[in-house]
Amino acid sequence: MSHSSLPALAQGVNDLRASEIRELLKLINRPEIISFAGGIPDPAMFPLETIGKSYAAILGDPARAGDAFQYSISEGFPPLRDWIAGYLKGHGIDTGADRIIITSGAQQALDFLGRAFIEPGDGVVMTDPSYLGAIQVFGTYRPHFIAVPMDAEGAKLAELEAAFAQKPKFFYLTPDFCNPAGITTSLARREAILDLAYKYNVAIIEDSPYEELRYDGARIPSFAALEARRGAANGNLVIYVGSLSKVLTPALRIGWVSADAGLINKLVLLKQASDLHCSTVNQIIANELARNSHASQVAKLRPTYKARRDAMLAALKRSFPSEVTWNVPDGGMFIWLEFPEGVDCAELLAQAIKDSNVAFVPGSAFYATEQKRNTARLSFSLGEPARIEEGIERLAVLVRNVLQANAAAAE
Repeated sequence: MSHSSLPALAQGVNDLRASEIRELLKLINRPEIISFAGGIPDPAMFPLETIGKSYAAILGDPARAGDAFQYSISEGFPPLRDWIAGYLKGHGIDTGADRIIITSGAQQALDFLGRAFIEPGDGVVMTDPSYLGAIQVFGTYRPHFIAVPMDAEGAKLAELEAAFAQKPKFFYLTPDFCNPAGITTSLARREAILDLAYKYNVAIIEDSPYEELRYDGARIPSFAALEARRGAANGNLVIYVGSLSKVLTPALRIGWVSADAGLINKLVLLKQASDLHCSTVNQIIANELARNSHASQVAKLRPTYKARRDAMLAALKRSFPSEVTWNVPDGGMFIWLEFPEGVDCAELLAQAIKDSNVAFVPGSAFYATEQKRNTARLSFSLGEPARIEEGIERLAVLVRNVLQANAAAAE
């Protein structure tokens, strides 16, 4: 008796690798583990009381409930799109509800943009390192990744121009407190990157989930706002991707794209072909939360996360060996570490979980091309300062032992 098997999967799917972050999230529920792995909001900060009242109000009104649990339009709930348009205009971005589509989180927005732009072999420029979720989703469309290194001000211009000269479809970056490296692209660098985008006609996908989580310094205008200042005559190359997950709550799955109306129309068709529309009731709740609680949530989150960042930085400075370096992010959720050559952070993680009950994310996961295995990402968004300090001190003991062992082996 013969056995048949499924046809071969598409190459882009076969090439997918598991998200180390998703796997590591499984560790968070183990009480003995101090986890710096998941770059996720603290659930203690969610506006649960307000959310509960909003759901109760909908469920208590049959007419509202009928609409809330019904099919809806693919573009997204109009009042929510109106709020997003007003929010973006308040930060200098020239847009309107007709140039916004609601997506199932920013991750779906990236998927749709990858599907809209990438043919197999097309160039896609990424910062080095870059957001793992973007590498994964764009990778399913089989592009040619072009990785551009960063310095303290963002992507390096000479390498970026060389990448743009290869005529890629777009440049993807997170300009504010980027995941994973915590780097913020400076204003001067943003202007220069825009100049290069116009020169070579390369779209910029600006992913901005952390923009409100700034703890030091003044807000820097987004690429979309800088493009608006230059006027439509200069082009319309910036595609802005936003999210409510980091400020309100991830489970509502509300992201959006603000872009040229022609592109939005195509993304609407992709939405129709994908999941028809985002949850109607979640969009209604998100609209009420955004209008009533967005500003107060930002005001609550900033000092809380700032204290945690400062606790982690102080503990690193106090306890880590000088051979390890790290950045000082102005906001966001992440601190990026570089270890001496020869330290494999995947191996270090296995030891840290086994011997120190500490988790983090090895940096190799965040490279689209050549991986640097001596890097790591620490997230400070979860845990009180005292627990963060304890975890860093535990990790520091292990790191010192590893470095001493490596030095002894090299003699």
